[in-house]
Amino acid sequence: MSVSVFPTPATPSEFTSEALGIALFEEDLSRLEELGSPLAPLLTEAAELHRFSGKKEQAFSLPLPSSLGIAAIRRIYVAGMGPSAKATCDSWRFAAAGIAKSAARDKVTDLLLWSPGALEPPCGIPKGTATKALVEGTLLGNDRGTSFRTKKEDDDNGEASLARLSVAGGTEEDLTAGRLFAEAQLYARHLANEPGNMVNPSVLAERAQALALAEGLECTVHDDAAIREMGMEGLWSVGKGSKTPPRLIHLVYRPGGTPRKKVVLVGKGLTFDSGGLNIKTEGHMRTMKGDKSGACVVLGAMQAVARLHPDLEVHALVGAAENMPDGGSYRPDDVLRAKNGKTIEIDNTDAEGRVTLADVLCFASELAPSVIIDVATLTGSCVVALGEYTAGLFSNSDELAERVYTKGKEAGERFWRLPLDDERLRKKISSPIADVVNSGGRYGGAITAAMFLQEFVAEGIDWAHLDIAGVDNYKEPYGYYGKGATGFGVRTLLEVLRSL
Repeated sequence: MSVSVFPTPATPSEFTSEALGIALFEEDLSRLEELGSPLAPLLTEAAELHRFSGKKEQAFSLPLPSSLGIAAIRRIYVAGMGPSAKATCDSWRFAAAGIAKSAARDKVTDLLLWSPGALEPPCGIPKGTATKALVEGTLLGNDRGTSFRTKKEDDDNGEASLARLSVAGGTEEDLTAGRLFAEAQLYARHLANEPGNMVNPSVLAERAQALALAEGLECTVHDDAAIREMGMEGLWSVGKGSKTPPRLIHLVYRPGGTPRKKVVLVGKGLTFDSGGLNIKTEGHMRTMKGDKSGACVVLGAMQAVARLHPDLEVHALVGAAENMPDGGSYRPDDVLRAKNGKTIEIDNTDAEGRVTLADVLCFASELAPSVIIDVATLTGSCVVALGEYTAGLFSNSDELAERVYTKGKEAGERFWRLPLDDERLRKKISSPIADVVNSGGRYGGAITAAMFLQEFVAEGIDWAHLDIAGVDNYKEPYGYYGKGATGFGVRTLLEVLRSL
C-alpha cells in the first residue's frame, strides 16, 4: 500500500488525525504544553509515569478514550531524540521509524507527526531537511519487509495499514522529496530481497524495462550475443556458466532542456553468486541473492530521478549475471579481454563482481559523462575494515569524494574514504601475462579491488566507487531498517544528484 503524504499547519489546536506522533529532543518536553487541554496534562503525567525525559530511543504511547471529547485522535506516540546538541537528520528518521512501527502494530491508517525541533532545528540542519527526514523515517520504518508466506489475517508481516501521513509545518516540496526518496529505497530493498529462483539476469532486465515503462525512461537491454559482440568478455564470461545468460541493462533519464551534466550510475547485478569454480562455502553462499544489491540501488535511484525531474542527464548501467559452476564456466588462469582492450588474468572466479564491472565501466566511460558512480557489494575485506554499518568510498576526485561523504552523512548513510594511492599495494594486481589480475589477495582487498576498477575508467572522468558489502543486508532490525536488504546508498545517490 502506498502512503499519501501531506503538509499540515503546525498549530497543535488544528491537529486532526487518527493518531498523533510526537518526536522530542530532551529540551523540548515543555513544548507539550502547546497541545493544550486535555492532551498536555495527560501527556505530562504519562511522561512522568514512564520516566520519559526525551533521551534517544525512549518512547511511550497513550491511548485516548472517546470520552475525552477529542474528535479524531485516538492514540499518541511519543519518541525521544536525545539532546539537540547532538542532533543529525537521523535523529528524526529514527524517532519517526519508532513511531511508525508502534502505529503499525495498532493498525493505524492516518498518522500526523509533530516535532518542535523540526520546526526550529538546531544550528546547521535546515528546516526542510528535518521534515523530509521525518517522512523518510516513517515510510522506511513502516515497511513490513518482503515475505512469501501465505498470508493470514493475523500475520504480523502482512501489509502495513498506514495510508495517510501528515507532517506539521512541512512544505509540500520537502515532504514529496522525502516520500520519493523513501519509495526509491523501498523499491531497492524489495527487489534485492527476492531470491535467485525469482530474479535472474533476464528477469532483472524485465524489471528494469517495467520500471522504464512506468516512469517514462529509455531502456535498452543487450543480450549475451550483443554483449560478446561489443567486446565485453568479462561480463559474458562471468555469466556463461549459468543456464540464464547475462544481460547489460541501460536506462536513461533526459531532462526537458539542456542538461547541466551527464552522470552515469553503475550497479553490480550478480543475481546469485555461488563463487563459480572457486565455489563459496555453505555459510558464505547464504544471502548471495543480495549480490545484486548495487543494481537494485541504482534502479531504485532511477525511479526517483524520473519523478524528481533534475536538470541532469542520468544513465544507469547494470551488468546482470549469475556466477555458477558448470562445464562452461570461466576458470582460474583464464585471460579475458575487457571492452577497452585491457586483458584480465583470472586468479579467483569468486572475484567476479569486479570483472563484470570492468566492462560496464568501460561502457560508461564511452558515454563521456562528467561523473561515474558505481555501487557494488564488492568485497568482504571492506566489511572487515569498516564493520557492518559503514560503506567504503573510493574516488579519483577529492571534490566528488567529499560530496559523497557529506551527502551520505545527511542521508544517514555512513561512508569512509579509503586510499587509492599506495603504489606498492597496486603491484598486487599486476600480472606477468596480462594487464591486470582480478584478485590482489586478502590484505587490502577492498583497496586492490577498487584499484582494479579504476583501470577501466577513462581519464578525465570523476569517478567514485561505493563498496556496500556489509551494509547491504542486516541480520536484525536496526532503526528504520528491517531484517534483510537495506537499499543502502539510494538516498545518498539522490542527494548527490540533487547537489549537482
